[in-house]
Amino acid sequence: MIYDKNVMELKIAKTKQEVAMQFSKYLAELTAGKEEFHMALSGGSTPKIVFDVLATEFLDEIDWSNVHLYWGDERCVAPDDEQSNYKMTLDHLISKIAIPKENIHRIKGENDPEYEAKRYASLLDKQLPKLKGIAQFDLVILGMGDDGHTASIFPHEIALWHSKKYCEVAEHPESGQQRVSLTGEIINNAQVVSFLVTGAGKAEKFLRIKNRESSYKDYPASLVQPISGKLLWFLDEAAVGII
Repeated sequence: MIYDKNVMELKIAKTKQEVAMQFSKYLAELTAGKEEFHMALSGGSTPKIVFDVLATEFLDEIDWSNVHLYWGDERCVAPDDEQSNYKMTLDHLISKIAIPKENIHRIKGENDPEYEAKRYASLLDKQLPKLKGIAQFDLVILGMGDDGHTASIFPHEIALWHSKKYCEVAEHPESGQQRVSLTGEIINNAQVVSFLVTGAGKAEKFLRIKNRESSYKDYPASLVQPISGKLLWFLDEAAVGII
């Protein structure tokens, strides 16, 4: 573990599998003894590995009856679509653990995007505890794209990060696909924010953000600065430039 002046706590492992194991242990510790634990999930290849580890190695280590699952973003597709973040979580985690149905709070990608952004924001406002009048997750899990995006806030729409709404409709810069995404308003209010980042393709953007180099503020991931000061990056060696 390394702690630096930028309030980024780095947990570096050799491989993706080791990252998944390290994060799963951390999650088990974080949820221990909590009567309720509200967690926003990320899509992507690294969370998929984490979910597989949680569903096998940590099946009895976490009391899932106390855990409420939410999503940091969702593609505007049906819940059974292969692109759905919900479906990925269902296949790799939810279907394998004992979690009450009422604890699963998905973004409904099949709805009209603008309507769904408002509906989900309202749900979060009702479900989550508050800190200074803003809904607060216990944990938000994020990934980072090769372009420095996080959740579904991409560089070309970085202004969405600063929205006063909990959720906004974002658009993928290449495909034009619409997505519903959390914004900085609620992400940075979380008790803990954890990035899961693996692969050499992430190294350039990660190092620019970490070292505050060369237009790093153009990357939405650089704007993740939880007011709690608890920001953890779980990375493999490739993602930090160790080849």
